[in-house]
Amino acid sequence: MSKLNIDKAESEFLNKTIAHWHKEGMLSEDVAQKLRNSYEVKGFDWMRLAKYSFWIALICGGASFAFLIVNDAVVRWLKQLYYTPDIVISVISAVAAAFLFYWGRRREKLHPEKIFSNEAVIFTGILFTACCIAYLGKALDHHSGHYSLLFLLSVFVYGFLGWRMQSRLIWLFALISLGSWFGTETGYQTHWTDYFLGMNYPLRFVLFGVVLITACALLRRRQWFSYFWEQTYVVGLLYLFMSLWLLSIFGNLGNLDVWYQIKQITLFYWGIISMCVAAAFLFYGLKNKDDISREFGITFLIIYIYTKYFEYFWESTNKTVFFAILAASFWLIGRKAEKIWNLKSKNTNPL
Repeated sequence: MSKLNIDKAESEFLNKTIAHWHKEGMLSEDVAQKLRNSYEVKGFDWMRLAKYSFWIALICGGASFAFLIVNDAVVRWLKQLYYTPDIVISVISAVAAAFLFYWGRRREKLHPEKIFSNEAVIFTGILFTACCIAYLGKALDHHSGHYSLLFLLSVFVYGFLGWRMQSRLIWLFALISLGSWFGTETGYQTHWTDYFLGMNYPLRFVLFGVVLITACALLRRRQWFSYFWEQTYVVGLLYLFMSLWLLSIFGNLGNLDVWYQIKQITLFYWGIISMCVAAAFLFYGLKNKDDISREFGITFLIIYIYTKYFEYFWESTNKTVFFAILAASFWLIGRKAEKIWNLKSKNTNPL
């Protein structure tokens, strides 16, 4: 029987699992040893290399295109294309996107093992879709400045394609478009002033994150949403915690000119609110075994604390003392994390 070829992290997980089952008497020593001998650790993580190679290829392809368009001959050709109707460019982009999505879907069925090259094709289709929507907006524009409607259209287009093709990558762009629509729509409704219903942009996106997380909770049991639930939950938490972090720094102030004129200590309560929210998610994650909530809570709680430390003590504290305190705090965190890790390892390994 050929051995299963897995990476180091998967090997460590299987070793701990088999050791736990053996300790609890669920596996005999012979069976446990047979299971351990049925797999081996990869000598090199080729999948990770493939992933990075495809992303670098896309970046380099974009750079190649950028250098191409600065060529004199190409510039003259592009000047001729300038007079091409926007609707024509939109239709061409739509056809290209449809072809790439079809090709990517077909590759997923014929070559499911080629994960990253398939995603690269889908990603290129996403870019052509964005181009299609942008030029459609230009073709239909009456100089209203209401371009947030294009982001709203993108939400429905990407959402439908993501659901129809069962693609988390496309669904991610639907969530990004949804946030972009919310930000630009609230700006448009207030004629791009500093506040919307008394909220600056970070505070608006705190509300947006809460709504997205609430929607995840309400739709968690729906079968059609189950495939996208975790990704949507993570994006919702990112919107929430990143907005809280910005809110802890800038408060509910509308522009930087006002922020420069006040003392940072006057915004301390926003930092307290942010840390309380992070602590609440940490507590919820620990109590309900929600790993995502727990990790977001503890990560951003640390970020918020250290942000306040830099804000309040950077200018007033001797730099030797400042970094000594910083080093000691990280050493204590590392030591505590090491103890927890060793305790978990001891519980999963046989005596």
